[in-house]
Amino acid sequence: MSPRWEPNPDIRTGRHVAYHLHAHLVFVTRYRRGIFDDAMLKRCEEIMREVCGKFETELREFNGEADHVHLLVHYPPKVALSKLINSLKGVSSRYLRAEYTGRINRNGLGSVFWSRSYFAGSCGGAPLTVIKQYIEGQKQPI
Repeated sequence: MSPRWEPNPDIRTGRHVAYHLHAHLVFVTRYRRGIFDDAMLKRCEEIMREVCGKFETELREFNGEADHVHLLVHYPPKVALSKLINSLKGVSSRYLRAEYTGRINRNGLGSVFWSRSYFAGSCGGAPLTVIKQYIEGQKQPI
């Protein structure tokens, strides 16, 4: 009797695709101004979860400090990370500036909330060394 195959709940499927894509994103406030407190971080997470939902992505983890936030996003291959990031930063900036005007203006951010730069790293799955070894092992003698 062969062992029963169990599907991996982390691997999503579409019509013609199976995927398991994660990105670690870091956004920094303009001039690294320390403006976040716990309530503002919670609101930022809510906004970013909404944006992710509209892109059919999942915000798996969110956290931050006074001057930056970290996100772990599970996304489908049809989503361009640059477009997701643009929307995450743009929408959160609009809402946070509207809701926390006094705090943001006191810190000299004006109309720009986030730094123009960001960090995006792919993550999840096996380490690169393991994947390289696997691919190397696929060579068949000619």
